[in-house]
Amino acid sequence: MMKFAGLAFAVLFTSGLAASSARTEETLQGMLATQLRAQGYPCDKPVKAERDEKLSKPDNEAWVLTCDNATYRISRVPDLAAKVEVVPQDHPDKTKQ
Repeated sequence: MMKFAGLAFAVLFTSGLAASSARTEETLQGMLATQLRAQGYPCDKPVKAERDEKLSKPDNEAWVLTCDNATYRISRVPDLAAKVEVVPQDHPDKTKQ
């Protein structure tokens, strides 16, 4: 009986991890938008978040967040405020959708 309980727990735990990683992907843009708003930038409806591979480094993630009103490049370092810059409307990051 204990083997069955252990197996059932393992299956539930593994399926929970798979579901939580899907939820993480869905909420990444929401998390980035929340951080922007906390720093005073408007972003009511986040549309898309893409990791900027060229600018990202270990312990310094760079993202391009497209909101309904603007596009932002966000550089995040643990335990510090994010560095945020507004991407101009005619910039290549803005047009690649």
